[in-house]
Amino acid sequence: MDVSLGDGPLVWAHLLFRFGGLFLVAPVFSAAVVPVRIKAALTLLLTVLFLPHAFAARVPDLALTPASLFTELVVGMIVGLGAAVFVGAAEMAGDMVAVQTGLSGASLVDPLTRNQVPVLGQLLGLTALVLILATNGHMAMLAVVHQSFEIVPVGATAAPEALATNAIRLGSSLFLLGLRFAAPVIGALMIGHVALGVLARTVPQLNVLMLAFPLQIALGLFVMGITLPAFASAFTVWPDSYAEFMGELLGRL
Repeated sequence: MDVSLGDGPLVWAHLLFRFGGLFLVAPVFSAAVVPVRIKAALTLLLTVLFLPHAFAARVPDLALTPASLFTELVVGMIVGLGAAVFVGAAEMAGDMVAVQTGLSGASLVDPLTRNQVPVLGQLLGLTALVLILATNGHMAMLAVVHQSFEIVPVGATAAPEALATNAIRLGSSLFLLGLRFAAPVIGALMIGHVALGVLARTVPQLNVLMLAFPLQIALGLFVMGITLPAFASAFTVWPDSYAEFMGELLGRL
């Protein structure tokens, strides 16, 4: 059913929740250092700008119900979390590398979340954030929001089982990507540990414990350094991968 002019306030209210959910969890926008007034202003501005697109989409009979508003909030959060998964995976990879190299105790205050995080996790997380912005990731998120009007019309209600499935999918993607990012360093360190074990058996007089600690730090940082270009190149196709990933998740609602 086409939307009449009388549905304008209802469409606007639903869009407000959709963009509110996006800014709650999206990279950069959800950072603690971004003032709440700026987040609120951006939410209102984008709601007004996207209002014609919502009217152009196929919208069912609208009613301001808790279920429909919750669905709008969840749709926005899925779009934001889909982008946050890539940043979180990079931070997770850095944390894995820090644990394997013995640098997990070296932590700094993350300027975005204001929490204590390992240095390597913060380094890879901020690198991923910069790469997302460099590849117009913020525009990709807005494009997915525009696409979501056709997949999940304004006023629709999502099934609870679909929400649970999407939550599991986001969590598994976070872990899988983080493991992939950290795999080269973890693999190199495992080979190094095997080599040290062989060395300890062949040269019993050698103090392997004194040698292992600086060696695993040097090897881990070296492998991470030479794999950073590959890490950066993976984000060159990020907008397309993100749009495909979001189409899959939103299509389940």
